[in-house]
Amino acid sequence: MPTDEPSRRSVMRGATLTVVAGAAGFVVARRSDAAKATSTTTAANAYGAPTAQQANALVTVDRIPDGGGVVLDGRHVVVTKDATGTVRGFSATCTHQGCTVSSVDNGAITCPCHGSRFDAATGAVLQGPATRALAAVPVVVRDGNVFPG
Repeated sequence: MPTDEPSRRSVMRGATLTVVAGAAGFVVARRSDAAKATSTTTAANAYGAPTAQQANALVTVDRIPDGGGVVLDGRHVVVTKDATGTVRGFSATCTHQGCTVSSVDNGAITCPCHGSRFDAATGAVLQGPATRALAAVPVVVRDGNVFPG
């Protein structure tokens, strides 16, 4: 009478095949170009390590669209740039219930949680339920990079 359970022999064959395939994959991967050591000054983009100045920058100015902005979740900052090129920083925490804002479009910073919108140039409330403006975060532009001020 046939059973639905695998035999001990088929389980052992499968386990052996898995170990052999894993070892072969390890050997192939170890000999690949990706496994070769790289210089400690080589960054992921292969242009070298970032300078100390670049490492402390929030964002480069060219990454900020005119009339828009960039939400830097890890830093809890929104960096905006108006049509004249003026760069400003604001807290990325919505003043309504503390959600992180999600985008900057058409001169407005938008919170995805309840739809609050803030002026990208001033942080003022454009649309509630938030009643308080986003807090300004001082920023400084140097050599095409935006730094905390």
